[in-house]
Amino acid sequence: MRVHVGCRIVYESTFPTPMMLVVRPPQEYGHRLIEEQQTINPDIPLKEYIDSFGNLIWRLVAPLGALEITYAAIAEVPPTPDPALPALLRTPVEDLPDDVLMYTLPSRHCPSDLFINDAWQLFGHIDGGWAQVQAVCDWLHSNVVYGTGSTSSTTGWDAYQQRRGVCRDFAHLGVSFCRALNYPTRYVCGYLPDINVPFDPAPMDFHAWFEVYMDGAWHTFDARHNRPRTGRVLIARGRDAVDVALATVYGIAQMMTIQVWADQVDEGQRLNRLSIESSVPHE
Repeated sequence: MRVHVGCRIVYESTFPTPMMLVVRPPQEYGHRLIEEQQTINPDIPLKEYIDSFGNLIWRLVAPLGALEITYAAIAEVPPTPDPALPALLRTPVEDLPDDVLMYTLPSRHCPSDLFINDAWQLFGHIDGGWAQVQAVCDWLHSNVVYGTGSTSSTTGWDAYQQRRGVCRDFAHLGVSFCRALNYPTRYVCGYLPDINVPFDPAPMDFHAWFEVYMDGAWHTFDARHNRPRTGRVLIARGRDAVDVALATVYGIAQMMTIQVWADQVDEGQRLNRLSIESSVPHE
């Protein structure tokens, strides 16, 4: 199955402003990129590097005035929903690989140490493994209201107290509870098309979910939707949203526009036949 994913972002700066952007998926991670296009208007230098989590990061200096960034790709994804493995058991902490241990620890937006008592009271009676993590997702989906109001400074603990949040908050909550239960858990953001689900009239946005390490591999969980989904295209992963922020701005640059798309396309569809129109004037 193929999906057309991408985004268009417009910034306005009052002076040249360094920034980092995280919008481009890795070449292969549960998906395979068939074709990519990127445009920057005005044409300025763009440097790409790979950070310590394996994410592709763009570095640039936004010029005075408007900066328009467009990224688009055709990605090949599995035609089946996220796999569910209800018999999977927890990996004992003493058997975890060294490089995943960092994902058992608290982080800025996932203060899992604050969740320990509640996590074990709510889920400690469930056998460790897939069933316990799914119980976390079920509880969050039923007890936290999805709605606007989250900000870039909201932590998982804030969302837990308010019982309200957007997908970013659901992911932080899932990460926090699972780490409190001693699972290596990481925050993930990406493109998520509406395939085999009811139509959602709300504008598309980047989506956040989380991955839990069990039995030698990372597995997808999504407390916001709490159902297997088809067509995920992962952009980046890290300890929490700080590590995979859409934009890190070293100064003042105001985001004027953001458009995100993720749609299934025909097998032979190419980017040069998909219209990506810009409405931002440039001199």
